[in-house]
Amino acid sequence: MKVFVIGITGGVGRRVADLLVARGDQVAGLVRSSHKGETLAQQGISTTPGDLVKMSVDQLAEALRGFDAVVFAAGAGGKDGPEATDQVDGDGPAKLAASAKLAGIRRFVLVSVFPEAWRERHMDRDFEHYMVAKKRAETQLVLTDLDWVILRPSALTNEPGTGQVDLGLAKVHEEVRRDDVAATVVEVLRQPDVNRIILEVTGGSIPIGEAVTAMQPSRIK
Repeated sequence: MKVFVIGITGGVGRRVADLLVARGDQVAGLVRSSHKGETLAQQGISTTPGDLVKMSVDQLAEALRGFDAVVFAAGAGGKDGPEATDQVDGDGPAKLAASAKLAGIRRFVLVSVFPEAWRERHMDRDFEHYMVAKKRAETQLVLTDLDWVILRPSALTNEPGTGQVDLGLAKVHEEVRRDDVAATVVEVLRQPDVNRIILEVTGGSIPIGEAVTAMQPSRIK
């Protein structure tokens, strides 16, 4: 499989890329820094220089041609102000979806955010704006005719993965390891029957392959 990852230098995106390469898949991503591109190349990951915000839909489509699937794992996270949040988190997925369609790619996995994330912490206005932008991105993606999957992870941690999760249509917000989120993305890519569905994922005790298989339309009860 040939997979193009947006957000390939981020916490989840890089893990997705590493897992795919380890499986023998071809992986590429968009990078703004030549130094980061060189680092990724040493790990067998191809890169295209560019900026998601600045590139046109046609330019992105050209970068995507020949790939089988795209993963959107980028996120400004509200840290760079509302404009960056709108451009990356809010409008980026729809832009990438339009480019994927032009490039003839149907499979699209969006790593989003749990709607209940950190509600108890009374987060600042930038974080709330980030949550609204993420929701807007979801609503735009579900209107496309792509074979999309939206994955909403709960609070992310950096502990080593367990290979197990709790995955479903609605879950209680807790914590999940980035390793396990990345492994879930890769498993979703491997199971094309799981599509056009929004899934929430948190830490759990179900092996990831089994958890994703249970989300096939014929198995959802």
